[in-house]
Amino acid sequence: MSFLGWIIVGLIAGFVASKVVNDRGEGCFLNIALGLVGALVGGFLMQTLGGAREGGFLYSTLVAIIGAIIVLFLWHAITGRRTLR
Repeated sequence: MSFLGWIIVGLIAGFVASKVVNDRGEGCFLNIALGLVGALVGGFLMQTLGGAREGGFLYSTLVAIIGAIIVLFLWHAITGRRTLR
C-alpha cells in the first residue's frame, strides 16, 4: 500500500475508533496518528495471534481500527480523559 493509502487507512481507523471510544473526534491529525499507531499495534497483535499476514483494504482497515481502539483506550488512561461517554 502506498504512503497515501496508509494515511487514508489511518484517518479512517482513527476516526472510527474515536467515535467508538468517546463519541467525538480527537481532531484530524490526532485521528491520523492514532490510526497509524493503531495499524501497527493491530498488525502486531494479528501476527502474534496467528491471523492473516496480508489482506485487502478492508482487512487492513479493520485491523487498524481494532488497534486504534486499543491505542485510544491507552491514550485516555494516560491522559485521564473519560471514555465510553
